[in-house]
Amino acid sequence: MSALSDLLAENTTLDADQTDHLQRLVAEWQLLSDMSFADLLLWVPVGDGEFLCAAQCRPTTGPTSYLQDRVGDRLISERASALGIALRESRIFRESDPDWEGETPIRREAIPIVFRGVTIAVLGRDGNLTSVRSPSQLELAYLQSAADLAAMVAAGAFPGPPTEREEAAGPRVGDGMIRVDKAGAVLYASPNASSAFRRLGFNGNVLGQPLVTVIAELARDPFNAAELSQMLLEALNGVHPLTREMDGDGAIVQFRAIPLHPRGASLGALVLLQDVTELRRRDRQLLSKDATIREIHHRVKNNLQTVAALLRLQSRRVANSEARAALEESMRRVSSIALVHETLSSAIDEEVRFDEVVDRLLEMLADVTGAGARVAVRRVGSFGELPAELATPLVMVLTELVGNAVEHGFPNGEGGVVAVSGTRERGVLNVTVTDDGAGLPPDFTLDGSDRLGLQIVRTLVDAELDATLDLAARADGQPGTAVTVRLPLTRR
Repeated sequence: MSALSDLLAENTTLDADQTDHLQRLVAEWQLLSDMSFADLLLWVPVGDGEFLCAAQCRPTTGPTSYLQDRVGDRLISERASALGIALRESRIFRESDPDWEGETPIRREAIPIVFRGVTIAVLGRDGNLTSVRSPSQLELAYLQSAADLAAMVAAGAFPGPPTEREEAAGPRVGDGMIRVDKAGAVLYASPNASSAFRRLGFNGNVLGQPLVTVIAELARDPFNAAELSQMLLEALNGVHPLTREMDGDGAIVQFRAIPLHPRGASLGALVLLQDVTELRRRDRQLLSKDATIREIHHRVKNNLQTVAALLRLQSRRVANSEARAALEESMRRVSSIALVHETLSSAIDEEVRFDEVVDRLLEMLADVTGAGARVAVRRVGSFGELPAELATPLVMVLTELVGNAVEHGFPNGEGGVVAVSGTRERGVLNVTVTDDGAGLPPDFTLDGSDRLGLQIVRTLVDAELDATLDLAARADGQPGTAVTVRLPLTRR
């Protein structure tokens, strides 16, 4: 099934801001579904009295009303009457009698989704009535808060406005919920919320107490307490603040405050909280491992640079020209691998910004080959980011290809240009090394070549990169040679 944005683009005339509002609602609506103990269906008008289901959410706190996925379903005529009323009159409409989905009785409710004063879609809230019973205090608190959030959806106040800062998924209602009045005093705290406060070191009863006072007593850091107090104050004033965390008594609890302003007047706020002590411990372990991996790359880079320096010193002491050339080539190959490890030592993951590596590689090759004054070696296009397992062999391949182009394309000291280009298309990276030099000998064949550099290239292309290699005269009719490597970018 298509993504929400694709369904809206194909079937509606909603503009970008309206689509973004619906996407943010869908990102937040699990909270409303869980507190309503009901399925949520996003219905968008697609014609005269016709509605399309563009998204669906099932509750984690109760049974679903639909075993089958409803996304893509269409409603028309009488079945869409409640949706039509909510859309035209911009008011919440609940059907008086339960409907039946097979053998399941369902209470249907239509909530208008208002954005900037205009009803752009309808939110269907369908509750499964199979196991109806007297609700507990927790369920009553959920249902009351869900009613307030539904009223905010109908008033265009939920979800909040977009922010530049993206946040990971915050606490869910089942992790812990506190409801405070407009003065910030605790009206209700779920059992999980009370447990989280006990882990922070609070052994009393939070009911009736100002939440700011409780936080100030528990927070180990006064700045942390001030941030949490500011978060609650913003929520009471109708602002949707960012999540905050508090560290106390060895535990870490994440807080999220949601304003309750269903009709423009403050009814207080919902505070969701979750004990994330174990999650943060694992985060610290991962950060420690990442730092260790970067340090390993750094040390490998240092060792390779030391080996390259030793090879350079040895080459200067060798009288035989062939031996000196072999040592210089080895030094060049080791230095090119060190470039990749140097990049990985400063990266936060195992992805390499390959353009930076290529630029530094070409600068190094122009220096060690002594061709910088007569042969211009440059990069064309962008390679993008590559995983480390592809970057290292590809650097070796480029080292050999550029070295061959300089050595054999301009054998008698002529000047020219060697261009290294990278282009992407449908999961494939095309890497081309082109020169305007002497070109290939008339009897040259790739299979018949005994050059060590090309043998290294063929081995890396076949065994490490799973790529294809093509070496031929330039296709544009100009003198010179073009070598192309087609590299699939799929992860192994």
